Amino acid sequence: MSSQPRGDIPASSPSDSRWQQVLTHRPVDDGTRETAAARFAERGITPEQLKAVLADGGDALYAAAAGGQPGWADPFGGPLAVALLSAEVSIFAAHLNSRASGVRSAAVTELLDEYSAVTVAAELGVARQKVYEIARAGLRPPYIEQVPWRTS
Repeated sequence: MSSQPRGDIPASSPSDSRWQQVLTHRPVDDGTRETAAARFAERGITPEQLKAVLADGGDALYAAAAGGQPGWADPFGGPLAVALLSAEVSIFAAHLNSRASGVRSAAVTELLDEYSAVTVAAELGVARQKVYEIARAGLRPPYIEQVPWRTS
C-alpha cells in the first residue's frame, strides 16, 4: 500500500514514550509494542489518535462505519488506518477480557477454600468441572492497572 494519507506529518519513533504509554496493554518485553508503534507511525497514525480510539472503545470508528457514508474512513486516515485502529481496539478488549478472567479465577480459588465445587458451580451457573478449570487458570499479570477512560 503506497498511498499514505497525511504522509507529510512526521511520524514519532516506536520507542517514543507516548507510544509506550498508549500501548500498555501489549507486553513490554516481546517487541510487540515497538512493532505496533512502527506500523502505526508508518501509516501516519499518532499516539494521540490511538489513545482517543482506545479511550472511546472504538465508538467513533463504529459510528462512522455504521453510517456508511462515502469517505467515512477518511477522518481517521483512511481504510488502512481504520483497520489498524480497530484491530488495536480488539487487542485491547482481549487484554481486558484476559484480566477479567484472571480476577474471576482468583475469586473462584478463594470460594473453593470455603465451599465445595458443586456449590460454587451452582452459584456461577457452570458445571462442576468448569469451576476447576476457572480456578486453575489463575491471575497472570502483567495487566494494565486501569482503563484509559477511568477518570480517577
